[in-house]
Order: sequence, then structure tokens, then C-alpha cells
Amino acid sequence: MNAGEVMTPDVVSVPPDASVAAAAQLMLQKRISGVPVIDPHGHLVGIVSEGDFLRRAETGTGRRRSRWIEFFMGPGRLADEYVRLSGRKVRDVMTHEVQTVPPEAPLEQVVRLMERHNIKRLPVVNNGKVVGIVTRANLLHAVAGFADEIAPLARADVAIRDRMLAALKDRPWAPVTAIDVTVRNGVVRLAGVITDERQRQALRVAAENIPGVKHVEDNIVWVEPVSGMFAEVPAHG
Repeated sequence: MNAGEVMTPDVVSVPPDASVAAAAQLMLQKRISGVPVIDPHGHLVGIVSEGDFLRRAETGTGRRRSRWIEFFMGPGRLADEYVRLSGRKVRDVMTHEVQTVPPEAPLEQVVRLMERHNIKRLPVVNNGKVVGIVTRANLLHAVAGFADEIAPLARADVAIRDRMLAALKDRPWAPVTAIDVTVRNGVVRLAGVITDERQRQALRVAAENIPGVKHVEDNIVWVEPVSGMFAEVPAHG
């Protein structure tokens, strides 16, 4: 399997001049822990994640050091820390050096990069444009779904997944960024999170309407958006 077969294609992103508050609100709303930063020309310029919000002036979590230690750190590093602590724009806090992979990159390469750089997500770039993102959750779904199957994906399965994702792309009820779709031998496996149980049936119907689909497996978890309470897949799912 490769990155293109497991990636989330509809990437939630922010521009570099977006406010830090707006980026944080977007991540909370979409229930994701990081987003690529893409400039007006469509180029990937950075990535912002939960870790970039750990030390912020708003929460009083800035590092406190003795003047002696600050002397040895030098003005450049202290200035950089100040920008990340107090900057109001995404470009001030984002990570500039971003690891990426092409769609055809094997999953072994994806995992190796995640381990080497201790990161949770990798943007998938094709011809200079971000076409998807692979997260640890995507890899987990792939392992859970195909642990006992080692044959490469058939073209028909790839086509079914592509049509499913395309069908959901413009549906306002579809939690595209929170749902993972995998297909093997015509069986569509749905995993991820929904906030309204009615979305479960709509997702199933969308999959069943795709030619070639033999069965739909529901591994979706419902989460109550206010309290955070969750429920496993119903017995009839």
C-alpha cells in the first residue's frame, strides 16, 4: 500500500496570515491536531499543530529562565521564542520545515519519516500541490482493516474509494476530515467520528450507492460534541 491509498484527500488548511486564534478554533471544530499552512499560490509553506500552542502568552505558559541562562542563549534565540510565544499570525508559530511524501510513497517510507522526525502527520504532495494528508490514524485504520490481507489493492477498490470520497466532498452533513474510508474486495470499511447519529445512515447509503460495493462495515464512533461522551458502533452496525 502507498500514501495515496490511505491518505485523507480533502485537506483542511490555513493561510499563513490567518490568526492563531482562528487556527486553534478550526482545529477544535474539525477535531484534528494539526493543519498544513498553504499560501495563496497553493504552495505548502509550513504546518501548525497542537504542539505550537503549548507555550503561549495568553495562557501564561511561557518559559521562565534566569538571566544567566538567557545570556548564554543569545538574543536571536530569545527573539525567536518571543515571536512564537506572542505572535498573532500562523506564520509566527508554524513549523517551517515540513516533511512530505508523494502519493506513490510506500507506507514503510511514511512510517519511517514519522518515527525519525517524531511527527503525527505527513502532507502528501503531487506536482507541488498538497493533495492529501496521512496521519497516524490513517495508518491505524489501514492496519486494522487489512492486517490479514497482503495483496495490493485492486483498481476497482481504488475506484470505489475515490468515488466515495468524491460523493462526500460537497455534502454539508459529511464529516469528511473525521471519517476514514478503506476498501478491500468491494467491502467498504468506515471508521472515525460523527457527532450526529443520522450521519451514520447517510454515510452507509452513500457507500451503497457506489457501483461495485458488496458490503459496508461500520466502525464509526459517535461523540457528543458538548460533553465528549461517546458510543461504540451499534450492535446492528
